[in-house]
Amino acid sequence: MKSSITTKATLAALLAGLSGAVLLPAVTHGQNLESDQIVHPSPDSWPLYHGDYTGRRHSALKQITPQNVSSLGLAWVFQTHQNAAIKSSPLLVDGVLYFTVPDNVWAVDARSGHQLWHYHRPSTQGDHIGHRGVAMYKGWLYFTTPDCHLISLEAKTGKVRFDKVIADVTKGYWMTMSPLVVRNHVVVGVSGDFDNLPGYLRSIDPDSGETQWQWDATPPTGTPNMTTGGMTWMTGTYDPELNLIFWGTGNPTPVLSGTTRPGDNPWTCSIVAVNADNGKLSWGFQASPHDTHDWDAVETPVLVDADFHGKPRKMLMQASRNGYFFVLDRITGKALLTVPFGPVNWTKGIDEQGRPIPNPDKEPAPDGRIVAPDEGGVTNYRAPSFDPKTGLFIVNAHPSWSLYFAKPADGYYGWAGADYDVWGKSQIEAIDYQTGKMRWVHDVGSGSGAGVLTTDSGLTFTGDSTGNLLALNTATGKTLWHAGMGDGMQSSPITYQLDGRQYVVTSAGGILFVWELPEHPAVPHPAIAKRR
Repeated sequence: MKSSITTKATLAALLAGLSGAVLLPAVTHGQNLESDQIVHPSPDSWPLYHGDYTGRRHSALKQITPQNVSSLGLAWVFQTHQNAAIKSSPLLVDGVLYFTVPDNVWAVDARSGHQLWHYHRPSTQGDHIGHRGVAMYKGWLYFTTPDCHLISLEAKTGKVRFDKVIADVTKGYWMTMSPLVVRNHVVVGVSGDFDNLPGYLRSIDPDSGETQWQWDATPPTGTPNMTTGGMTWMTGTYDPELNLIFWGTGNPTPVLSGTTRPGDNPWTCSIVAVNADNGKLSWGFQASPHDTHDWDAVETPVLVDADFHGKPRKMLMQASRNGYFFVLDRITGKALLTVPFGPVNWTKGIDEQGRPIPNPDKEPAPDGRIVAPDEGGVTNYRAPSFDPKTGLFIVNAHPSWSLYFAKPADGYYGWAGADYDVWGKSQIEAIDYQTGKMRWVHDVGSGSGAGVLTTDSGLTFTGDSTGNLLALNTATGKTLWHAGMGDGMQSSPITYQLDGRQYVVTSAGGILFVWELPEHPAVPHPAIAKRR
């Protein structure tokens, strides 16, 4: 491993392990985020879950380059002392990082790692599977809980401003997501795989906490010949010019049995475009019609403005859990490209709308069916990145195979079957959005939960399955630097610049790691320099 860890960073690690944060003087900040700062993020901010409204997770910062990344070292670390892994993308506003695990929010000085405050709200109900982070509007944070509350906190102090119930946890709902702030709307989505639970998006007034509108992914429970489901548990994206919010929805229910829900089951396993002011559906595209394999289409809808086959387009791209890479016209929802980016054997082809055509012979059956991909999909919650310089859509993929079973004796409800992994691996794939072909593939082991970040300098940051942070050459996929963090990354890297210095933020387990170049780069020995 090539790395330079300064005495300051080593001391920071020791202090963080003992006390939960580096005990250095904190800097006071205004801690305020206006709408125009979200639309046009500055280099010293990361104001949204994806960094900006496009979901590209690409930074214009260039201080850390392919030439000097081998000198990257620790600036500081922060120990949460929680069993839960950090799965959130921190927000950075006015020099303060805000990040979460279930039931917990921290505010940490971004320069030093000093804890400013910690909010803890214990909950015993709901699924504590993970948490994606907070959203911010003006001087307020918005935090969802496993038992389906939306809590507004004062950003300076962590003091509770309001607490609103979004869904009924006793029915089987829970929440893990980072909300999306669009002007005076705080948009939240729900999770839950039990039967008779419709998925929905809800827009909340950021000041009062009252509901502004709700978009339902499926009809009300009990609607004849219609399914429930379509959960909205990952954060979407937004186009200010079109005033459309783009979101992915989850599977229908019962999950693995389609016999009680004939037809395509809209709008489950879909990408939808919703008006930001009234919640009306503008268009929908179904990635997996009549899904019977749990392939949620909640993966990031990435927004790109560029030429496609010689014509300027406003596009939406998604590497979907079902194994297909989609390029859509985001004005109309029309498919421009549909190609697999991993092994898929569950379709009979692509229909005239660009949607995969399910093969009934690959539905779960009592004697089993071998299906590619597995239930986790070719990708999942791991955030991708789009690099505009190379035209590459880069995603942490999981080529895989599985055995699916239906179990009629268990009844046609709930999970309604089982799947058993046969084979799978993780790899970083660079997809040419014009053709869907892979430019390069980088193996990262048996199973990696890391998202992807790219920068204008030509770097791709991600993680492997054995706890290494990786810096790759975006154009080639070649490893330029790596550092062990002790555990696998379950979050997506972010980057920011403060006081003229660029930082990269990653996590492993319950620890936040912040990386930087040495303040005074080492000068190589003349003999070494001559050999170079």
